[in-house]
Parts: sequence; C-alpha cells; structure tokens
Amino acid sequence: MILEDLIISKVRVKMLSLFLSHPGTIFHVRDIVRRVDEEINAVRRELAHMEKAGMVSKEARANRLFYMFRKDYPLYFELIELIGKTSGLGWDILKHRPKLGKLKFVMLSGRFLRALPKKGPSDVDLLVVGTVVLPELAQLVKLEETKRGRELNYTVMTEEEFLFRKRRRDPFVIGILTGSRVMIVGDVEELVDGL
Repeated sequence: MILEDLIISKVRVKMLSLFLSHPGTIFHVRDIVRRVDEEINAVRRELAHMEKAGMVSKEARANRLFYMFRKDYPLYFELIELIGKTSGLGWDILKHRPKLGKLKFVMLSGRFLRALPKKGPSDVDLLVVGTVVLPELAQLVKLEETKRGRELNYTVMTEEEFLFRKRRRDPFVIGILTGSRVMIVGDVEELVDGL
C-alpha cells in the first residue's frame, strides 16, 4: 500500500469522493460513470486498480458488477476524514470561510461522515464555534441536507459560550467533545484542552 495507490488521477479522486461520501453503499459500474461524469473505460481502469490495491470489493449480481469500498482497507477512516474535509459540507465551509465570519472551530461528527445513525436526539453533526454569519451557514447546511436527503443537527456557539460551557463541564458540550470528530477548522488539541 503506497500513496500512489490512492490519488494518482482526477478520476480516482472523484471515485474516492463518491465511495467515501456514501459509506457502505454498493454502486453499479454505470452508476459510478454517471455520478463521476467520466468515461466508462477510465472508471473500469480505476476500479481494477482500486480492487488490486484492496480498496474496493466487487460482487456479481444478475450479470452485473457492483463495487463497494472496503471498510477493512487500512486507510479507510483516514480517507473518510480527508473526503469530509475536501468535499461536501466540509469543503463548502472551507471555501466560504470568509463569508461565514470569524470561525475558531468547525467540527463534523465522525458518525455523520460515516453515515451512521444518531445515538440520540442530542447528537450533533456539526459544531461551529466563533462569530458566525448564521444565514450564510444555514444556506450551506440546507444544501448539504438536500444532497444527503436528511436533516443535519448543528450547533453554533460563540467562543466565550463554548469555553464557559466546557469549563463548567456542560453535559451537552462534553458529549460532543468525547465523540468521534473531524476538524474542519481549528486544532483538535485546543478544542478538547481541559477535558
């Protein structure tokens, strides 16, 4: 397993984004071609390389081949984090950061990125700390909700409120900080410092 196995072409980047933005989803070759908007031969070539590298597995069903990204691939979780930052809501936040205000921390839940069900109604998919332009953030969240076909649970706090609640060991904030997360903006060590 070497880095060249992962990202060598724009087709592979698109395919990694597709597979890892939809963890656990099985795709037919023609569906992949349609979604990544690339030639079928380029997609087949990348699928063969990804299968050889142990990234995807294939399954024949009714004379059709279906592919799925393997969760036992050694870099699976790291790639999900990377895709979370470089596509979808994570990328939209980074791309529109100047319009969103002064962001100290932006964190996506690991459960959200892995498409796992929420543990409870207080699970937060997105935490934003800073001085935030709420209408701009709401617009990005709405776009992501439309793409994913489900509602996002997000929380916005000022830096002062976040620090106060963290120092007071507020159960809601502690619950967010002890879960799995991917940092979009800010340093994870600074985020959890003092727990």
